[in-house]
Amino acid sequence: MITDVAGVRVGHWTDSVGLTGCTVVLLPPGTVASGEVRGGAPGTREFALLQPGRLVDRVDAVVLTGGSAFGLAACDGVVRWCEEHGAGFPTSAGVVPIVVGMVLFDLAVGDAAARPDAAAGYSAAQHAADGPFPAGRVGAGTGATFAKLHGPTAAKPGGLGTATERADELVVSALVAVNAVGDHRPAPNDGFVPWNVAPDATFHGTKPVVGKLLENTTIGVVATNARLDKLACHLVAQSAHDGLARAIEPAHTIADGDAFVAAAAGAIETQPELVRALAARAVESAIRNAVS
Repeated sequence: MITDVAGVRVGHWTDSVGLTGCTVVLLPPGTVASGEVRGGAPGTREFALLQPGRLVDRVDAVVLTGGSAFGLAACDGVVRWCEEHGAGFPTSAGVVPIVVGMVLFDLAVGDAAARPDAAAGYSAAQHAADGPFPAGRVGAGTGATFAKLHGPTAAKPGGLGTATERADELVVSALVAVNAVGDHRPAPNDGFVPWNVAPDATFHGTKPVVGKLLENTTIGVVATNARLDKLACHLVAQSAHDGLARAIEPAHTIADGDAFVAAAAGAIETQPELVRALAARAVESAIRNAVS
């Protein structure tokens, strides 16, 4: 699991009645991070600063949350928690916490009025721990579903999955919330997912029918104990999307907001290309763990 990377902590807030929640990944001081969005319907916070060439190259926390755009409010609570604990980008006026957020759409699964808020984000950060943590239908994965290309009634329970890949001292881990249009590929190279797209889940031109395919998005974090710069982290985030495409088909549709953050939290010297290869494997395994 992603807490196999030293210094990484994970906490959840779960609404088991409203069927939504959020998950916070707290990163060690000085963690370098970047990210990439490939889905056509993203919901993010502070993602622009992750681009190589931007001034800030560190991230203090990543929030995965349900609640669609409303759920981004959970990041406010994580910002407050980080400030209280002295975590943030140093400025002349004190630290400014760098908290990146990604949302998935789960409003149609439970109570549409139930959404993670600042208090939920604060609680998840407050309870974050560096040991084993629950996965599946908890936190951001509480209301997640997938395989919605077959129609709303054919959707399957998604959730949170996590996995780790190692090469000697190198550790590369992923945490993924799976809430996709696409379906699970049972095994690598096992053929295509049948395209029996339901009549009530069709596309018109380049846009999905509103309300039919918009309840989606796969979001996640890859963490490693490697020492990487921001550009290398950006390439690792790209490879995370390769892992998504190996496990879910189709991936990165116009109705998915698929996004990954890659964070380098350690000091192990290694080849960035090895980290990329292990990141793709970790994400693929994490997704399979989430939907198995």
